[in-house]
Amino acid sequence: MKKQLTYIAVAFLFTGMLSAQKIDLNAMPKPGPTPAINIAQPKTFKLKNGLTVMVVENNKLPRVNMSLSMDRPPIMESPITGVSDIMADQLGNGTTTLSKDAFNKKVDFLGANLSFSSGGAASNSLSKYFPEVLNLMSDAIINPKFSADEIQKSKERAVEGIKSEEKNASAIASKVSNALMYGKNTSRGEFQTVESVNKIQLADVQNFYRKSYAPDNAYLVIVGDVKYDKVKPMVEKAFSNWKKSNMTFPAPEPAMNVAKTEIDVVDVPSAVQSVVSVGNLNTLKMSDPNYFPATIANYILGGGGEARLFMNLREKNGFTYGAYSSMSASKYSPEFSAEASVRNEVTDKAVKEFMNEINGISTVKPEELANAKAKLKGSFILSLEQPATIARFAVNQKVNNLPADFYTNYLKSIDKVTAADVSNAVKSTIMPNQSRIFIAGKASEISEGLEKLGYPVKYYDTEANPMGKPVVMKADASVTVASVVDKYINAIGGKDKVSKINSYTMNASMSMQGREIDFKAVRAQGGKEMNTVSSGGQTFQKQVFDGKTGFSEQMGQKVMMTKEEIADNMKNTEVFEEMAFAKSPDYKVTGIEKINGEDSYAIKGGDKAYYYSVKTGLKTGETETEKIQGQTMTIPTTYSNYKDVAGVKMPYTITVNQMGMDMTMNVKSYEINQAKDSDFK
Repeated sequence: MKKQLTYIAVAFLFTGMLSAQKIDLNAMPKPGPTPAINIAQPKTFKLKNGLTVMVVENNKLPRVNMSLSMDRPPIMESPITGVSDIMADQLGNGTTTLSKDAFNKKVDFLGANLSFSSGGAASNSLSKYFPEVLNLMSDAIINPKFSADEIQKSKERAVEGIKSEEKNASAIASKVSNALMYGKNTSRGEFQTVESVNKIQLADVQNFYRKSYAPDNAYLVIVGDVKYDKVKPMVEKAFSNWKKSNMTFPAPEPAMNVAKTEIDVVDVPSAVQSVVSVGNLNTLKMSDPNYFPATIANYILGGGGEARLFMNLREKNGFTYGAYSSMSASKYSPEFSAEASVRNEVTDKAVKEFMNEINGISTVKPEELANAKAKLKGSFILSLEQPATIARFAVNQKVNNLPADFYTNYLKSIDKVTAADVSNAVKSTIMPNQSRIFIAGKASEISEGLEKLGYPVKYYDTEANPMGKPVVMKADASVTVASVVDKYINAIGGKDKVSKINSYTMNASMSMQGREIDFKAVRAQGGKEMNTVSSGGQTFQKQVFDGKTGFSEQMGQKVMMTKEEIADNMKNTEVFEEMAFAKSPDYKVTGIEKINGEDSYAIKGGDKAYYYSVKTGLKTGETETEKIQGQTMTIPTTYSNYKDVAGVKMPYTITVNQMGMDMTMNVKSYEINQAKDSDFK
C-alpha cells in the first residue's frame, strides 16, 4: 500500500484538532490586579453512619450537582486485581428495587446525568428533579443488584480492554512505571491482568462492596439551587440505611525514590515512538508552605504550551507534539512527573533535554514567575464557574486538613511566592538526581543511545519483570531483499498472477469517535494514485497523483504537489511496491523484528521500513517517517486478515497507529483492473 492510504486517516484526525488552534501566542495580555475571592462555605452535617454531607446554596441556575467521594487509602486487590472496577461497573446497573432498564429510563426521563466509580458517585440535574435523582443515587449505592451474568459481561469488557492495550506504549508505560515506582505487589503498583480479572467471582464483588464502598469517611457535597433546611431531612432519609463497614485499611506500603537516577526501559517491540517520563516521589501536601511555590515551579517547567519543556522538546527540537509535567499533592500518592512521546530515533536526545530542563528549574526568570502567577490565578478564577470545583474545594478542605480560608486566600498565596521560594520548593519536590527516567519503547532501537547518557539502564518486559537487554535478531546471511520479496510475491499468489494486476480499488471504513469514516484508494501502474476520506456522503479529503503531477484537497482548499513530492511519488511506479524495490541498493534486510507478535524480516531504506512474516512471507506492516504540520512523525501500519481477490491475497484489516491510538480500517471490497484515467483527475 502506498503511504497516502495510511496517512489519509492521520490527516483527517488533524482536521478537527487544528481548527481550534488559531491562537496568537505572541499576544500576551497584561494581568490586572488580583481580585477578591468570595467562596461560599458549605453548611455541614454528619449522619450516624459516618457520611459527612456538605451543602452549598447557589440559585444562579436551576441545577444541582452532587458529588460523593470516599477518603480511604488505596486497597490491595490481588489476586483479583480489577475487582474494584468490576464492582463500579455494576453500580447504577439496576437495584434490588428497580431493574436495569427501569433505572436507566428513570434517569433519562429526568434528563439527569448519574455516574458511579469505585470511589464515589456524581450527578447533575435540574433542581426540580433533585429529590428523585437523590433517591436514585442512594438506591443504586445502598441496594446494588449484583448478578453473575452482569459481572461476567463486565469481565469480558475488561479483558477486551486489557488485550486492546497490549501494544499501546502509553498504557504499558502507565502500568509498568507505577509497578516500578511503588512495587508490583503493592496497592499503588499492582495492575489488572487477564488472569486476575478472570478470577473475579460474584462473591468477590459483593465482598469488596461491603468492605470498601461504605459511608465511613465518605463525603457527599451538594451544590446548586437547593435550600439547606429542605436538603438535610431528604439526605437523612435517603442515606440513613447505608451501613458502615467499620473497616480499617492499612496505610499504603512504603515507597522510596532510587538512590541515584536511572533509566528503566520497558520493551515494546512494536512501538515507533517512545513514551518518556521522568518522575519521583515526594511528601508534598496541600497544607505545606511549599505547595504554592512547587505548583508555580511545575507550571513554569511543564504546565502548558509556553512552558520550558514544551518550548524545548516541541518548538525548538521538534521531538514531540507536546511535553508536560505534573505535580501531585495527593494525600496518598504525592509525586512529580514529566512526560512526552517522542520518535524512537530521538529518544536519547529527548531524555537529555528533559534532564537539562529539570536540572535548570531551580532558577526562574522574573517574567516566567509573573506569567505563571497570572495564568494560575486566571485558571483558578475560571474554575469557580463550575459547581464541581466548589464540591472539590469542600472535600479537599476536609480531607487535607486545610485552613478554612485556604481557597479564599488562594490568589493571595500565589502572589506571595518569590523566586527564592520556588528554588527552595524544587529541592524537595523535583529531584533530578533521584528520579526514574522511565521509557516504554522499542528497546532494540533506543538502547544504544540511552546507554551513552551516563545513567544506569535497566530493562523490563510489559509485566514489569526484569529482563536482559533486547537485541535485534539477525537474519540468516542467505536472506536478501530479493529473497524476502520473492517469498512475499509467491505467498500472495505468484508472479504470474500479480503481474496481471495493473490496478486495484480498495473500499474500506472505520469508526472514529462514534462516526463512520469511509476510505477509497485507487492504485494503478505508473504510480497513479487516488485516495479519498468521506463520511455521510461528504468528502473531507482527496489526494491524487496521475503519474506526473498531483494535488491534495481538504475542506475545499486545493494544494498542488511540490517538485519534491512529485519526485518522491515517481520513485516507485509499480502497483505492488515490492516489484520495484526488490533490486534497489537503497534497501537492506536489517534483521528480524516482532510485528503484531509475528517474527518479521525488516527491510529498511531511507525513511521507510517494510516487514514480512518469516513464517508465511506475507507483509505484516510498514512504517514511514514524515513531517506533518511541521512535526516529524513515524507512523506504523499493520496488515492482516488476508483474503483471496482474483487469485491474489490482499489484506482486509489495515491498522494505522497515530499518537498511541490504533485506527483500524476494515476493507469492504477490492476491485481489480477497474481503474480509469478519470479516477486520477
